[in-house]
Amino acid sequence: MMQHLFSPPGQAALAAAMRRSPLLAFDFDGTLAPIELLPEQARVPAALSAQLAALAARAPVAIVTGRAVADVRGLLGFVPRYIVGNHGAEDEDEAPADRPALARAIDPLRRLLAAQAAALADAGVRVEDKGLSIALHYRLAPRPADATALIGEITSQLPPTLHVFAGKMVVNAMAARAPDKADAVRRLQARSGTGGVFYVGDDVNDEPVFRSATAHWLTVRVGSDDVASHAQYFIDSVDEMAPMLQRLLTHLPPPP
Repeated sequence: MMQHLFSPPGQAALAAAMRRSPLLAFDFDGTLAPIELLPEQARVPAALSAQLAALAARAPVAIVTGRAVADVRGLLGFVPRYIVGNHGAEDEDEAPADRPALARAIDPLRRLLAAQAAALADAGVRVEDKGLSIALHYRLAPRPADATALIGEITSQLPPTLHVFAGKMVVNAMAARAPDKADAVRRLQARSGTGGVFYVGDDVNDEPVFRSATAHWLTVRVGSDDVASHAQYFIDSVDEMAPMLQRLLTHLPPPP
């Protein structure tokens, strides 16, 4: 069972993690930014951006998101050292040699979506093609059950070379062999040369990180609604991000 990060065991674990000078890695939607009806409306609150900028001046900070890198960069309000997008598959500093092949792997879904474009629009499903992944949003669908049924009908026709996974009012698809967030975080830790990882996320695509955490990683889930989550600790909501970041700052030396 996850415990609250602000509990005595959580605070002890946080202090121990920060002594390792870890990589500080965060998801975006539902973690740093509240989830909005339209993805383009999401922003990191100004006060939170200021805290993140202060953290970035003292430690390596990474954003690891399902969004495309170009999309999320302008929504942060600060400059992290690293941004990895497309659920771990889009790393601008270390692009895989087969990146074009990973993009082409989604072509079967693109063809199905084009054939069902009118039905998807009628069902209120919004298609977001991010190059290395596709998101099917149904947050605005008037009948969510009908929208998910249509999405399920379409994705059931996909070959096993594609990985389909749900999220909060969204269904995602990408090449099954594409890197995930756990792969991305391991690469970033190696690149940054840090002694550990502090990772915060809120959704299904963060679970690979939670499941693969080593003894020197501390993982935190935003929300305690998923009792099956592999995160070690939780905070209640995005509203608790500010006090959590403040506690991180108290464990770091001032910038030179």
